[in-house]
Amino acid sequence: MRILVVGDGKVGHTLAESLAREEHSVTIVDQNEAVLHRSEDTLDVMCVRGNGANAKTLMDAGVDKADIVIAATTNDETNMLCCLISKRLGAKNTIARVRDPEYNESLNLMQHELGIDLTINPERATALEISRLLRFPFASTIESFAKGRVELVEFRTQETDVVVGIPLRNLNKKLNDLPQVLYAAVERDGVVTIPNGDFIIHAGDRVHVVADMVTITAYFRYLGKNSLRIRNVMLLGGGRISYYLAKMIAPMGIRVTLIELDHQKAISLSEALPDVNVLCGDGTDQELLDQEGLKQMDAFVTLSNRDEENLMTGLFAVSQGVPKVIVKNNRIAYEDIINAMGLDSIVSPQYITCANILRYVRAHAAGHGTKVQKLYRLVNGKAEALEFVARAGDPYIGVPLKELSIRNGTLVAVIVRKGRVIVPFGSDFIEAGDSVIIIACESGISDLNEVIRK
Repeated sequence: MRILVVGDGKVGHTLAESLAREEHSVTIVDQNEAVLHRSEDTLDVMCVRGNGANAKTLMDAGVDKADIVIAATTNDETNMLCCLISKRLGAKNTIARVRDPEYNESLNLMQHELGIDLTINPERATALEISRLLRFPFASTIESFAKGRVELVEFRTQETDVVVGIPLRNLNKKLNDLPQVLYAAVERDGVVTIPNGDFIIHAGDRVHVVADMVTITAYFRYLGKNSLRIRNVMLLGGGRISYYLAKMIAPMGIRVTLIELDHQKAISLSEALPDVNVLCGDGTDQELLDQEGLKQMDAFVTLSNRDEENLMTGLFAVSQGVPKVIVKNNRIAYEDIINAMGLDSIVSPQYITCANILRYVRAHAAGHGTKVQKLYRLVNGKAEALEFVARAGDPYIGVPLKELSIRNGTLVAVIVRKGRVIVPFGSDFIEAGDSVIIIACESGISDLNEVIRK
C-alpha cells in the first residue's frame, strides 16, 4: 500500500519504521530537514520537506495516489486540515492524531465534515489502558477482545505460584479446582514462546493467559493475586493523560491525589476535576511524596513529560512498598531493563497510538479478506494478538482445526461464538461470524487466511 506519514516526530518515525518493515511504500513529510535526514539514513522510505497542510507539498509527496494518509504532527488543527486537503486531492483514507480534550464532544461531527476516517487520541487511549491495569493491579498488561468478553492478561510468575514447575498438560490433574485458561505466550530471558503441553512455567516468566472475564478473574483469585483492591491512587503530572484518567476512575469511588508543578495548571485542573485532590508541588520531591501519604497509596502512576523523572519516582514508589506502580515511558527499547528493575507496568502513548494505526492499516491491506479487527503488540513487540471475524465462504469454515494447516509460530487462542467463549481443541471448528483470536510470534499478518489454510 502507498502510505503518506505527515509529521516525523516520535509517533511518525515509529509508524514509518513499522510500516516500511511490513513492506508498504512509505513517504514522510516534515518541515524539519534534520529529522528527515535521520529517517532517510535509517529507514527504507522517501522523504519530502514541507508543510503537511500545504496542497503543493502533499502533491509532491504523491497524495493523489495514497491509500492512507496519516497526519501525526504535534498540532491537532494541522492534522485535521491535512486530512481535509488530502481527501480533496484524492487520498483514499485519512487518519488524524487529535489530542485536545476540547475536541472530544464534537469529534464525530468533525470526522464527518473533514473526511477523516479515523481519529486517534494517544492520551485518552493510554488513560484507558491504565484504568484497566488498576482493575487487575497484579497484571503488567490487560487487553480485551470480542467486545470485552475475552481478556488477555500478562503477569510475572513468582516462586509461590502453584502453576510454577508443573507441565501445562498436568496442571488440571494436579490442581483440580484451577480454572482453565489458555497459556497463550511466555517470555523468558527475552525469548517469546507459544507453549505446548510439555512447557513448564518458571518463576520470573512473563506469562500471557486468555479466557473470558469470569474465568480469568477466578483464575487469579485461585492464585491469590487479586486480594488488592485499588482505593487510593496518586498521579504524578497534570498532563492530558492524568486528566482523562482522573475523569475515568474518580466516579468509580477511587480517591485520587494529583501532583502538578505548574501553579496555573494545578488551579485549572482543580476546577476541572472537583472530585480530585490536586496539589501544586514537585512530584519528584521525596519529602513531599512522604508528606502526602505515598506509603498509604494502593497505586502510584507517573505521568510527567520526562521519562527519566517517571522512572526515578516510580522506583522510589516501589522502594516505599506501593503495591502497584505504573510508569509512562516512550523509550520502548529500554523496557526489558526497566522490567529488570522491578517496574512491570510500562505504558507508552507512542506505542499505543502506533498499534491502533497499524491495526487500521492491516485491515485495509487485507482487501476483501478476513480483516484484522483488533491488534495488540505483546512483550515489547516480540509477539502480537490479533482478532478477526470469520467470513462465510472462507475455506476453513466448518473444518475441524486438526484437519487444517496452522501457520508456524501462531496459535488459535480463542473462538467466540454468539457470546460463548471457546478455548479450541483439534475437533473444534470455526463458523462464519465467529470472533477468532490469534497469537503470533511475528508481525505483518493482516488476513485470517494467512494463518489458517485447508
